[in-house]
Amino acid sequence: MKKALVIIALSISIVACNKPAEVKELKTAYIDTSELMKEYTEAKDLEAKYKTKAEEKGRQLEAEINRFKQEAAGFQAQAQANGQAWAQQKGAELQKKEQQLSYAQQALSQELQQESGKEMDSLVSGVKKFIKSYGKEKGYAYIYGTGDAASILYAEDKFDITKEIIKALNDKYKTAAKTEEKVPAKK
Repeated sequence: MKKALVIIALSISIVACNKPAEVKELKTAYIDTSELMKEYTEAKDLEAKYKTKAEEKGRQLEAEINRFKQEAAGFQAQAQANGQAWAQQKGAELQKKEQQLSYAQQALSQELQQESGKEMDSLVSGVKKFIKSYGKEKGYAYIYGTGDAASILYAEDKFDITKEIIKALNDKYKTAAKTEEKVPAKK
């Protein structure tokens, strides 16, 4: 009786092992992240915003730099006429101004980088959340990224959903922008 049970158990396990495993095909895709950031309207708007900000603040600083250059040019002409003591004193003042202008340029650059960096991080985070929900909604098991920080060395073009994502993100951004425009009108 024991032998019969062992033989039955072995035959059941052999039959169970011979069953072909059901393989579910995983739905995958990839996005060219550099293309996405070039074509995403919100990213373009953010870039334009900081370019404009840099130009505005840069103009103010540029005016100060031009005044300094004029003062430095005048210094050279007046140095011989006013003597060595005056030239040394004025030269030290000009050096100090030049250093202050250099610090101001660096501070401006850092300020703009920090501000744009925070907004860009927020934008990238939002894009990642969007792609995650898009992937769940469309039934993707994996969505890979390519571009500047490539994690895929080769993929067939049929798996590229970059244009779909760009269109969906831009549509979402336009809808959000229209909603924001309507809010102040109600006040």
